[in-house]
Amino acid sequence: MAKKSNRLSVWFLSRPKTTGFIFFWFLLSLISLIVSQRYQIFQENKEREISNILASVEGNIEQSLKNGYNIALTLALTLDNDGKPNNFEQVASQLIKSNPDLQAVQLVPDGIIKYIYPLKGNEPALNLNLYKSPPRTIYEAKKAIITKKMYYQGPVKLTQGGVGVIGRLPLFINNKFWGFSAIVVKLDTLLKQAGLDNNKYENYRFQLSKVNPITNKEEFFLPMKYDLKHQQSKAIVFPEGDWKIYVINIDPYGTLWQIISAILFGLSLTGLSSYLLTRLLRKQVQLQTVVHAQASQLIDTESKFKNIFDHAAIGIARVNSTTGEILEVNQYLCDFLGYKENELLSKKIKSLIYLDDLGEERISFKKLLKGELRQFNKESRYLGKDGTVIWGSVTITPLWDEGEVPTNHIVIIEDVTKRKLEEQILIDSQRRIESLINTIDGIVWEGNFSTHQCTFVSEKVKDILGYSVKQWMSSPNFWLDHLYPEDKEGMVSYLEMMLPNDSQHDAEYRMFAKDGSIVWIRDIVTVIREEGQSYKLRGIMIDITNKKEAEEALNKSFNLVTEQNKRLLNFSYIVSHNLRSHAGNIQGISTLIESAQTEDDRNEMIQLLKKVAGNLNETLFNLNNIVNIQTSIDIDIEPLYLSDYVQGTLAVQKTQILSKKATILNKVDGDIVVNYNRAYLESILLNLLSNALRYSHPDRKPVISIACFKEDGQDVLRVSDNGIGIDLEKYGDKLFGIYQTFNGNADARGFGLFISKNQVEAMGGKIEVESALNKGTTFKIYFK
Repeated sequence: MAKKSNRLSVWFLSRPKTTGFIFFWFLLSLISLIVSQRYQIFQENKEREISNILASVEGNIEQSLKNGYNIALTLALTLDNDGKPNNFEQVASQLIKSNPDLQAVQLVPDGIIKYIYPLKGNEPALNLNLYKSPPRTIYEAKKAIITKKMYYQGPVKLTQGGVGVIGRLPLFINNKFWGFSAIVVKLDTLLKQAGLDNNKYENYRFQLSKVNPITNKEEFFLPMKYDLKHQQSKAIVFPEGDWKIYVINIDPYGTLWQIISAILFGLSLTGLSSYLLTRLLRKQVQLQTVVHAQASQLIDTESKFKNIFDHAAIGIARVNSTTGEILEVNQYLCDFLGYKENELLSKKIKSLIYLDDLGEERISFKKLLKGELRQFNKESRYLGKDGTVIWGSVTITPLWDEGEVPTNHIVIIEDVTKRKLEEQILIDSQRRIESLINTIDGIVWEGNFSTHQCTFVSEKVKDILGYSVKQWMSSPNFWLDHLYPEDKEGMVSYLEMMLPNDSQHDAEYRMFAKDGSIVWIRDIVTVIREEGQSYKLRGIMIDITNKKEAEEALNKSFNLVTEQNKRLLNFSYIVSHNLRSHAGNIQGISTLIESAQTEDDRNEMIQLLKKVAGNLNETLFNLNNIVNIQTSIDIDIEPLYLSDYVQGTLAVQKTQILSKKATILNKVDGDIVVNYNRAYLESILLNLLSNALRYSHPDRKPVISIACFKEDGQDVLRVSDNGIGIDLEKYGDKLFGIYQTFNGNADARGFGLFISKNQVEAMGGKIEVESALNKGTTFKIYFK
């Protein structure tokens, strides 16, 4: 073989033209590679994706194979030194319960299936002689014996029906072949465990193949309409079953030049790879020959348990269940803990366990001794010989039957220290990031645009809104459900119409906090666009309640100043107009008194002067009342039963009610309480009731209705009558002005409604009127 390789090398070296021609094509391939750079990048991405998929499948299958090996190994431990199985049914039952994907487990002494569990459904396989089976079965069974390793037959049609794989671990007792410890797995189950689902990826398909040892032809086990020769693919080989798993790219897209360059590259790479692979395989065969020779020597010199233990890829120990003394260990466990075999055999198992994990393991082991558990798995820390802490994934299985006195148990340990360290690094990194996020003075969040589902929210949500992170994440529509009703429709439209059109947004809205209060939020949102995925939103919600309250207070102050200015202007007009009128009258009458020629004329002027002075005094009194209302700061406010004050007003107006033969409909409930000034409430009720009586219609008896009800959560007093009404189109803007009269009533002063309006507004409320000529009038008082 080596000579042939040398001759080939000499052949190439002795033919420069041929070598130059080959190099030309190789160089042409490289040039094509450069020209098709974009295509290569695309192909490399596909290769990377295929490799990632293969890595995932490889990990799944290796885990399944390792698990199958552990099961077969555990089943083998039921054999005694004479090759008789002890407690096969119990151990097999426990294994099936722990591994429900198994169809059956078997013990096959001398190649005949004598023990099988569960028997139900697998009866045709019982007493099946492997050496009288089809040639392929005989070949693959012998291969397991020759390699002295677990080997998987199949996929093959099972005697008990269906298609599956059979893993057989050869067992040797006293250096003599005893038979097999075997497991049976349905093909569908194996494919599911490996993740070989052809519906999982849009552009990739899986294929499982194996070379038939009889015909030397590659057989494929998954249906697929694509030809491997014309598709981009990659494969991995599992020597445990001589399986070959392909991942195939079925993407039909690509330009003609990309396909041509890929073919050229593939041809050159195939030739080179084939040559290198041939050399590598030859070396591999040589190495395997050496390894097999050494393995045969080792197997011939080791006992049954040493064969099983020392070839295991995990640490195994047999322990006295009563004393805790270690009875047997394999080399892997010695390497794992850093001890020699004799050192471990002088120790008790509890001395190797990290102190903080010892208590939890004791609890589980006591349950095992009591029969409450038949097996338990956990991750524990162990102390190496040099004092280092090592993480191990531990499986403890008893070797006694249920109800028997505990004797020995098997401890299987897998080193997971590296994974634990990596997990801790990730946890520490995540904690640092979360700690940093939680120091930000705002709620940092992330969500899915299409579903409105929040995928992350910082702890600041508790400080600002009172909700825990768990409560916030408990519902897909939690944020939407807690929006202030008046802001909800606007925010939904904002999300659907505005957000996708830009990368960053700033919105202000209200939310209900956990305690029911309303919190103003400023939400600064960034839209994250990733190819092939729906939009993501990331943002920070800042509490701007204080700012909004300050703005509201400022607006109220501005409106108050504006209203006060209006009132001051109106008051100045009243003062300048009314007092000037009275002053002019007094001045004119004084002149007339001086020029009066008779005593009667003088007395008449003096009487007129008294009347004008009285009017001036009344004007000053009214102006003083207005000033008192508009400038009062400390107005006494107390809870008042509205019904009591309505009854009191009706009592005061009883004479007028009787004289007018009025009907009063008092609908005010006795339990309605308003926070108001006592004098203002009496004055307002008196003015409204007296006006309803004074301006009754001459052709019908007055009907006055008094009621109190809720409107948008606010108490409203309504006083309605069927009187002569008011033309609001003509007088609506003057209705509440001072000294404004509209119906020619001699008793009207035009002051009552003006005073009532000022009193209502001084209490923070408002007054509204609805009226129509000859139909009646309705006044509404809105209490704050």
